[in-house]
Amino acid sequence: MHRIRLAALSVAAASILTAGTLSTAQAQSPDKPPADAATTVSAPARLGNGARVDSDSAAAQVERFWTPQRMRDAIPLQIPDPPAAQSREAAAPGARAGSIPPAAPAASSPAARAGLTENLTVGKVYFTKPSDGLQYQCSASAINSPSRQMVITAGHCVHEGKGGQWVRDWEFVPRYRSGKRPFGTFAATAFITFNGWVNDSNFNWDVGMVTTRPLNGRKLVDVTGGQGLSWNYSRKQNVTIFGYPSNHDDGEIQWSCDGRTHDSSRRLGIKCNFGKGSSGGPWLRQYNSSTGLGYVNGVMSTIFKNGRNESSYFGNGVKKLYDEQGSVT
Repeated sequence: MHRIRLAALSVAAASILTAGTLSTAQAQSPDKPPADAATTVSAPARLGNGARVDSDSAAAQVERFWTPQRMRDAIPLQIPDPPAAQSREAAAPGARAGSIPPAAPAASSPAARAGLTENLTVGKVYFTKPSDGLQYQCSASAINSPSRQMVITAGHCVHEGKGGQWVRDWEFVPRYRSGKRPFGTFAATAFITFNGWVNDSNFNWDVGMVTTRPLNGRKLVDVTGGQGLSWNYSRKQNVTIFGYPSNHDDGEIQWSCDGRTHDSSRRLGIKCNFGKGSSGGPWLRQYNSSTGLGYVNGVMSTIFKNGRNESSYFGNGVKKLYDEQGSVT
C-alpha cells in the first residue's frame, strides 16, 4: 500500500469534482437544508436484468458477472457538476457528537492473521450504471453494525443521482489488489442514501450505505472487521483516508493519506490528490495503524484541480442512515 503524508491545506475557492471540471458554489444557510434533503431513500439491489439479489444463487451471478476482464475494464467513476447552490448538513446547535465502535474480524477469519500492509476493511466497488449500461468502479469500506453485513461508500456509488437510477450488479471486493480478491466478493442486497443525492445530486448528501449478502455463510464484518462511525464532530479532524485513486497505480493498489481536515465552507476538505475511483473511500478519525481500525467521519466524494478532496459532513443524517440500515439483513 502506498501512503501520502501531508497537512490539510485551506483554500478559499469552492468548486466541485469530477475528473477536473469545477463550478463555484454559492453560500446557503448551513443549518436549513431543503425539507426533504435529509430524508432517506432505500431500495433492493438488483442484477443487470432487474432481478433482485435476494439469494445465494443471485449473489453468485454477481460474482460470475465480474470477470477479471470486466474488473480491469471498469471505468473509475466520473460524476457531473452539481447545481451551483447546495445546502449542507451541519451539526445542529447543541448537537452531541457520537460514535459507534469498530469491530475486529472474527478470530477464525484469515483476516485476523493477515498483515496490515493494506487495510482489510477497505476495498473496491464495481457496478453497472443503467443509464449507459457501462461498468464502473469506486472505493468503500466495511462498517460495524448490528447486521455485520454493511458497507459505507459515496451516494454516487449506489445511485446515479438526479434523473438516474439505482446502480446494478454491485459488488464489494475487500482488500482488492491488482485483480486479486483475497477475501472474496460480497454482493449488495440493499442500498440506502439521502433524498438530497437521489433527487438533486447534492454532494453535501453524497453518502451511501449498502447491505451485503454473506459469502459462503460468513458475514462481511466477521471476515474483514468493520470500521466504527462518528457524527457531529468538529470539521477539523486528523484523519487517515483510504481508497483506490486511478491517478495512482491506475487504481490497482490501495493508497492512504494522512492529514487534517478543514471546513471548506460547505463540506470537509483535505488535499490528498485522490482522483477518480477513490470515491467512497473512508475518512477515518482516531485511526489505529496497529489494528487497522478507526471511525468513519467522512467518505471521499470529489476532487478539485488543485488536488483538494472533499467529503460530506457527517451529522445526524448519517447516523439516521446507519440506524435505518444497520440491522437490515
